Amino acid sequence: MSDILLRTVRRVGTAGAPADVRIADGVVTTIAPAGTLAPTGPDTEVVDAGGAWLGPGLVDHHTHFDQWALVRRRVDVTGCDSAEATAGLLADVARTGVADAVLVGHGYRDGLWPRPARRALLDAATPSLPTVVISADLHAVWCSTSALAHFGRVLGRPLETGEDGVLREQDAFDVTGALSSVPDAVLDGYVADAAEAAAARGVTRVVDLEMRFGLDRWVRRIHGGTDALRVASGVYATELPDVIARGLRTGDVVEGTRGLLTMGPFKVITDGSLGTRTAALVNGEGVLAWAFDDLVAITRRAVDAGLTPAVHAIGDRANTLALDVFEAVGTRGTIEHAQLLVDTDVERFARLGVAASVQPEHAMDDRDIADRHWAGDTDRAFAFASLVRAGAQVLLGSDAPVAPLDPWVSLAAAVGRDRDGREPWHPAERMSALAAWRGSTDGRVAVAVGDVADLVLTEADPLAASSAALRSMRVLGTAIAGRWTHLDL
Repeated sequence: MSDILLRTVRRVGTAGAPADVRIADGVVTTIAPAGTLAPTGPDTEVVDAGGAWLGPGLVDHHTHFDQWALVRRRVDVTGCDSAEATAGLLADVARTGVADAVLVGHGYRDGLWPRPARRALLDAATPSLPTVVISADLHAVWCSTSALAHFGRVLGRPLETGEDGVLREQDAFDVTGALSSVPDAVLDGYVADAAEAAAARGVTRVVDLEMRFGLDRWVRRIHGGTDALRVASGVYATELPDVIARGLRTGDVVEGTRGLLTMGPFKVITDGSLGTRTAALVNGEGVLAWAFDDLVAITRRAVDAGLTPAVHAIGDRANTLALDVFEAVGTRGTIEHAQLLVDTDVERFARLGVAASVQPEHAMDDRDIADRHWAGDTDRAFAFASLVRAGAQVLLGSDAPVAPLDPWVSLAAAVGRDRDGREPWHPAERMSALAAWRGSTDGRVAVAVGDVADLVLTEADPLAASSAALRSMRVLGTAIAGRWTHLDL
């Protein structure tokens, strides 16, 4: 029997009186005033927390984990404010020498660029090296001519673009999928490093919505020693038949993974994105990937097989469509992103039991793009507080690699809607600290007796911290079922 005694902690969501907490076999068994609990035996692990704040472990409800692990090793172009600056940075990298067959940049946001992307810029910057730049939202890739030819051969079909060299939506997803095809041992190493980094920020569980079904890869990784996170692994329509044939249902614990791996939701994408200007809007702009009847049919098939739907919807027209599908099928689930909503749809989330799985940092990344491309409508964009007031469940995540896999960044954006010293953007839609905390902890507030000991120790009280303090929150410890995945006391 494992036994841990945490001495002198203050529990988030309580009056903050110092307490001792005992954990036995991965469960919180006793909470008592500080100084009153003693070790049960010589094997008790005693951790003096020195007044640190103890809370439930944090959850990132929307990640693309393989992509996040890979992006951490790609050229970061997020600081480039034009196509020319992006191409110049990649040219500098190419001159230093690139070991891989393709030079990959990540994070371009062209919604505010003074001039559009042009294939010729990349051709001139890296004339002998296929070059791809992935947009920050993952819905577009900007390619050099040689990269288009290279990936046309890899994918077995020609890739056609205009002079911009930009592929969007499914073509872009196919290219990023091909870029993910690195040797298992290499990618697994990247993933292990990324998982440890997430644990160091207090994360105990992620929902992995990687487009390539990842359950079997996660089994291999856990068997290989990657055990810093709990993972729920989702599936998309292309691999839905295989998951149904295997009898996998959302929430099923995968045998042989020590409870770390579960079957996740059924993910379906209805529209594009704000950054790529393909979000489906009521004014007719953007793209819809599914007709209503087809989306109802595929969602019903997944639900009948025991899978919970997670429906990507960015634009207001796409969100209405997604809610209509949930209503037609008669099921609960999540709408992923829910970035722009017509007023009448806000209350439908609560009425239908559909959770809004949002990524608050997107509001900070995209505020200027939204003000330009959704001009006049941004009072109903990223409507976090409105959803909470309507009684909807609001879940927080990162959409990593679109935003960093760091729950404190998400919390800061949710409660402050500010960054970099700028005034808050539509401050009426700021979430309360308590609502944001619940959205990051699967609804838990304070650690209680009987809880599975998925825990985080922080230097300050998350419910009393400013948005700036949340972004820099020091995490002192993270545990899964009482097992430390990070400890820095």
